[in-house]
Amino acid sequence: MEYSRRKFISFIGKAGLGSVITPQFLISCGNTTTPTTGFNTISTERLNELKKLPLEGLFPSDKDDLLLANGLDYHTIIKWGDRISDKDTFGFNNDFTCFIPFDDGNPNDGLLWVNHEYVNPLFVSDFDYRKYENPFQYRTIEQVNKEMYNVGGSIVRIKEEKGRWKIIENDPLNRRITAKTPIQLNWDIPIKGKTTVIGTHSNCSGGITPWKTFLTCEENYDSFFGETEYDKDNVASHRPSSQGWEKFYKYPPEHYGWVVEVNPKDGTAQKHIALGRFAHECCTLYELDDKRIVAYTGDDKNNEHLYKFISSKPQSLKEGMLYVADTINGKWLALDWENQSVLKNKFKDQTEVLIRAREAAKLLGATALNRPEDIEIDPVTGNIFVSLTNNKSKNDFHGSILKIVETNGEFDALTFKATTYKAGNEENGFSCPDNLAFDLSGNLWMTSDISGSAMNKPDGSYMPFKNNSLFVIPRYGKDTGKVIRVASAPRDAEFTGPWFSPNGKTLFLSVQHPGEQTRDKSNPTSKWPFDEDGIPKPAVVAITGDLIEKMNTLNQIEV
Repeated sequence: MEYSRRKFISFIGKAGLGSVITPQFLISCGNTTTPTTGFNTISTERLNELKKLPLEGLFPSDKDDLLLANGLDYHTIIKWGDRISDKDTFGFNNDFTCFIPFDDGNPNDGLLWVNHEYVNPLFVSDFDYRKYENPFQYRTIEQVNKEMYNVGGSIVRIKEEKGRWKIIENDPLNRRITAKTPIQLNWDIPIKGKTTVIGTHSNCSGGITPWKTFLTCEENYDSFFGETEYDKDNVASHRPSSQGWEKFYKYPPEHYGWVVEVNPKDGTAQKHIALGRFAHECCTLYELDDKRIVAYTGDDKNNEHLYKFISSKPQSLKEGMLYVADTINGKWLALDWENQSVLKNKFKDQTEVLIRAREAAKLLGATALNRPEDIEIDPVTGNIFVSLTNNKSKNDFHGSILKIVETNGEFDALTFKATTYKAGNEENGFSCPDNLAFDLSGNLWMTSDISGSAMNKPDGSYMPFKNNSLFVIPRYGKDTGKVIRVASAPRDAEFTGPWFSPNGKTLFLSVQHPGEQTRDKSNPTSKWPFDEDGIPKPAVVAITGDLIEKMNTLNQIEV
């Protein structure tokens, strides 16, 4: 497949809310680039500049602060509890971020979407769940309502002025999507009797569509309303949730676990049933020449699977087929009830196949993977990179990055080759890869997700890595292919949702769950971002500086 350099140049900075996108489209959780062979013809002059770039990585740190490599600075844009309007505040545990500028000519004014994945009841609803053996039977509906408000997502208008990004409070487009927002199902058949369901939650990573709407993905959906499970005789039973919301709201588990599309202009939303139901980490789209959509998405759980949806109609996330990966034999297997007898024998129709996608995938022989999380498409080669965070049940403590090469570079191909691009270990300097993002020069950025309960334990496997971090793997120069730590997160926190501004001068990044291991609010394990109240708060920061700008200037060089 041939990628157009001129089309790529015309695309950068032109993702305005009102613009029409004409080039081949690739944009996802972290990417602001389109595949182009132009990267492969980098000028000698520019290559020499990159070789001289002083990229000095950080040593692992357990300090309770956001530490940055030389050449980088940060400022906080918004944090939990900040007002975005007269009626709404910013939610908790922000994850995926995505920025869309308003118009072609100004990359410094637009809308920021932020996911809110889950809550810590100790902070959000003042419920100390650690006091009780069966904690959630003691909670009130008022506490649950606070928690439901603080998940979902936020849309805020932000603007860069004199080098700092600020929210425009009370902008008409500022709004919250919560666990109580009515959301339509993009499907012809009702699910559990409903075509409109209540709310979204467990919003982990996401993506963006060619028509400039946001995608937010429901990951650990069973935490709030439980799950429907089936025995060997196909008899259903309910597994209770860990958070106990179903005590107060009897919403079916089948209404959650989907990819959700949000229109930033009016806040309307829809859940895409055709993309399957499981613990979606992200949803990464590619628009083919004929406007059909290919969507990659992974199921972030031990021994679950990697999926790909191929639409049969232009710009559709409904009409088409969902496939699951057999990475051993390099095949995409169709979750097709009509033509797969093993599925027809188990499920009553295609809708049930999509609702029970995990079971269907296993019946087809899909490869069990080690927590497939974020997925990005290399803008240089078009290869697909998948972070596999870890799987302790298989003695994979440090995870890896999987590389998928579609046959002949065709994104709608049904065969591929899978290899390990980079393994997590002490020698490579990273563990538990999570979110990925390519910058405008094709460098790969990566965050880590070592759980707070395992982090910095002297007798644990993760002690050498200390706090979670942000890394970059340079594409050019003397450090090509090395994993370099460029930021260290506050205590208990992880970095999530890396997303570059259209001009490459800002990296938007979430700081999620600082102080997560806190048992006493008067003595938190972290105090970042060091507000007067001393309470740790999830926040979105803007990372800027000379290093970011230099690593993102390749797209401005005609080669």
